[in-house]
Amino acid sequence: MKKNSTFTFLSFCLLAIMLQSCITLQNKPTVLSKRFEEAVIPPAPDYSNPEHWAALPSKKDYADSLPDKSLKEQQSQAKTDVFFIYPTIYTYPPTRPNEWNADVNDAELNLKIEQGTILNQASIFNVSGKVYAPRYRQAHIYAYYTPNKQDAQKAFDLAYQDVRTAFQYYLTNYNEGRPIIIASHSQGTQHAIKLMQEFFDGKALSKQLVSAYLVGMPTLPSYFQVLKPCENPSQTGCYTTWSTYAKGYFPPKYEDKLQYAVSVNPLTWTVTEEYAAKDLHKGGVERGFKLTKPKLVDAQNHKGMLWISKPNIRGKLFLKVKNWHIADYNLFYLNVRENVKLRTETFLQQLGQK
Repeated sequence: MKKNSTFTFLSFCLLAIMLQSCITLQNKPTVLSKRFEEAVIPPAPDYSNPEHWAALPSKKDYADSLPDKSLKEQQSQAKTDVFFIYPTIYTYPPTRPNEWNADVNDAELNLKIEQGTILNQASIFNVSGKVYAPRYRQAHIYAYYTPNKQDAQKAFDLAYQDVRTAFQYYLTNYNEGRPIIIASHSQGTQHAIKLMQEFFDGKALSKQLVSAYLVGMPTLPSYFQVLKPCENPSQTGCYTTWSTYAKGYFPPKYEDKLQYAVSVNPLTWTVTEEYAAKDLHKGGVERGFKLTKPKLVDAQNHKGMLWISKPNIRGKLFLKVKNWHIADYNLFYLNVRENVKLRTETFLQQLGQK
C-alpha cells in the first residue's frame, strides 16, 4: 500500500478524533452525578465582546480558512451573512464538578471548537457569506444519555437561550437587512430548529432566508408550519438536512424520530431516494484539513437517513464505520460549498442585486 493511500485511510479512521465532536453510542459518556439544580452554571456570554464569538467577519479566525489554494475566501465582498451554530464539543469531564453547560470562557474548549468544527464546517460558508458563530453554553454530551430528561431539557434550554440572544444581537448590530444563511450541526441543529421556528417559519424574516443547512440531527417536516425542504439545488427560502450512515445500517432508536426525518441528498440536493453515484462527488475534507480527491462517496436517501457506501479509498475493506455523524459536512465539503454559492447567487438574482 502506498504511503499517501495509507494516510488517506488513516485520516478517515481518525476523523472523529480530529473533530472531537458528538461521541457515538458505542462510547461510554462522562456521567454527571448530580442534578442540574446542584450544578455550577457558567456566566452568560456578552455578545458585544468579540471574544464571545468563535467566528466574526471582523476578526481573523478559523472560519477564514481554506483547505486548498484553488479556493477563495469571499467574506469581505459577501452580500450574505451566515449564522453558524456548532455541535457538541463539550464531551469530557467538567473542570468544575457536575457542570451541565460549558463555560464560554474555557480557553481549552474554545480552541477545540475553533480547530474542529469552525475549521472543518463553518469554513465551507466563507465562499459566499460573512460567517458569524457565537460561543454558547452548550449542553454537555451527557444530556443526550441521562435518564433524567428534565435535567437534560434544562441544559438544552440554557444553551438555546444563548443562541437566541446571540442571534438577536446579530440582527440588531450586524445584519443590516442582508440575506441570511442558517447553518448548524448536531446539537447546533437542535438549537437551529428552534431558532427557525421562532424567527423564520411564517415570519417576516423568512424573506431574508437564503437557505438553512440543518445537518446531523433528525429534522421532521412537522417541525415547521410554512418552511419546506429544498427539492432542487438552486431553491431558496428552504432548508436542507441529512444524517449520514453506512449503507444498510439502521442506528439505535431509529424508530424514535429518524425514520420520519427529511433527508436532502448533498450530491443531488433532492429529497427523492434516487441513487447518486460517486461521479457527482466534488471532494471532501480529511484529517489535517486537506481536500480529498473527488468521487470519494456515493449517496442515497433512505427512510430519513443518508446512506453512503464505503469511501473510495485504498484500504476501504478495513473501514468499519457505520455512523458517519462526525463527517456529515467533511465528506461533502465541496458539494456543500458549491451549493451555498449557487443558492446565494440565485437569491441575490431574485433580489436584483447580482
